[in-house]
Amino acid sequence: MKGCPGPARRRLLVAALVSPLVVAFDNALAGRQAEEPLADAVRSALSAAIANSAPPKPSFLTMEARLAYLRWMGDMSARLQKRKGEHVARVEFLETLWYESTRAGLDPSLVLGIVQVESGFRKYAISSAGARGYMQVMPFWARLIGNGDASSLFHMQTNLRFGCVIMRHYLNLERGDLYLALGRYNGSRGRPEYPGLVFGARKAWVPAAPASVQAAASKSG
Repeated sequence: MKGCPGPARRRLLVAALVSPLVVAFDNALAGRQAEEPLADAVRSALSAAIANSAPPKPSFLTMEARLAYLRWMGDMSARLQKRKGEHVARVEFLETLWYESTRAGLDPSLVLGIVQVESGFRKYAISSAGARGYMQVMPFWARLIGNGDASSLFHMQTNLRFGCVIMRHYLNLERGDLYLALGRYNGSRGRPEYPGLVFGARKAWVPAAPASVQAAASKSG
């Protein structure tokens, strides 16, 4: 894209923005995501998100995969304790985030980084642009799938489903370019500020002993 920094300059700009202070950033930052036509698959995935029940419990093909998931849960729950003090609330949030991240083919640490930057893990956060909830989803997304109820974006699974599917949608549009997809998510495509914040926040959520459980997990929905 004309005017967009090349790969080398892009890396330098993002690196310059990433610092330990980024991890503590707690304000709702959502920009103005573009309202655009949706593919049927995206519309279907968003429609399925309007639910009032918790996501299905994950099942695993091997005991090793199950243990890796449990280690991830324990690790992330401990890191999240200061932000979500109640154990049950942390577990429910992490279960839902893991499910929706892996369902969309996203790294859970990336989604945790987005949630941290967008809302500071505040369920009822609202940005100056009107974006709502954990992943700061714009109300027009609810209108695009037909029910138009923006309050549904405060429902945990609905919000995480929308955010993850929208992020996957943007990644597909940008052919896997995470830098540009994050910019599109924030409404600032081509600018380094927002990707830099997310990349910095993401570092706080990378497991100490990375273990991939995505390929070994069998999920429905």
